[in-house]
Amino acid sequence: MITLLHPWLLLLLPLPWLVWRFLPPHREEVVAIRTPFFRQLTEATGAAPQAGATVLHRNRVQMIAALLVWTMIVIGLAQPQRLGDPIVIEKSARDVVLALDISGSMDQRDFIGEKGQRVQRLVAVRDVLKTFITERDGDRMALIVFGTRAFVQAPFTEDLQSLEGFLDQTQVGMAGPNTAIGDAIGLAIRMFDSSEVEERLIVLLSDGADTNSRVSPVNAAEIAADKGVVIQTIGVGDPEGAGEDRVDLTALEDIATRTGGAFFYADDSSALSQVYDQIDAMAPRIVEETSYRPTFSLVWVASLLAALLGIATLVALLASRFRRQA
Repeated sequence: MITLLHPWLLLLLPLPWLVWRFLPPHREEVVAIRTPFFRQLTEATGAAPQAGATVLHRNRVQMIAALLVWTMIVIGLAQPQRLGDPIVIEKSARDVVLALDISGSMDQRDFIGEKGQRVQRLVAVRDVLKTFITERDGDRMALIVFGTRAFVQAPFTEDLQSLEGFLDQTQVGMAGPNTAIGDAIGLAIRMFDSSEVEERLIVLLSDGADTNSRVSPVNAAEIAADKGVVIQTIGVGDPEGAGEDRVDLTALEDIATRTGGAFFYADDSSALSQVYDQIDAMAPRIVEETSYRPTFSLVWVASLLAALLGIATLVALLASRFRRQA
């Protein structure tokens, strides 16, 4: 599709006709010889006397060429352009932070794998989490790991493959042996400070009770709620365990409830997969679409045609003059 950036400039097309129609001809003074016997001279030569001022007239080829050149010039000024096919750009309308507990208790081998074998909690969680990340295509995601302290393992990114790579690098105990759920929530909230989207979600997974946070999980959840951050919590592990090995399901449910999120509990790989499926159904992919059509300027085409027409007309006139002189 071809359009004009400044179509109103086409109003200049009749300008040459208006000049020819309403403005007087151009006048120039030239040197002339005055003879006292002009009448006798014209009678002797048989020439008919004419007015001293003459208006030069162009032939049909010159007129057509001039009109075409002027038309190309005006079209060039109007800036013709070709519109390309629409290009749609999808931009994430939600930021998601995955907060993963990697405290010492995640080393327990009490999860049942796909083949019925017992696997490490963190390994089982990582395998299921990879599938969840893959299905979040279009969301910006970040990864926080926490134990005694909370750390940003991967900042917000739309490159989910790189996020999976950071997830593979996580190991039990690399953030300390204890559990700091409140600090992990606080760190996630600070990450949202640079976010420009309104939809903000934290998916927090833990297998223990908070024992080392400088900010209590309840207070952190209240701050998240004030900032419009929703927290979905997942409890894994043994709710009947002792000390830090006992997952605090009540606290995780309270955190989710305070922020308008949901709480889930999973005790094996299959249940964990179902949990992430439910989260995915509750928080489907949200994107903002921006579309535009690339433009390609065609001004050079009009300019080239005008130049070629002018040169061709000049060559034709010179050739005609040479033929007459010959």
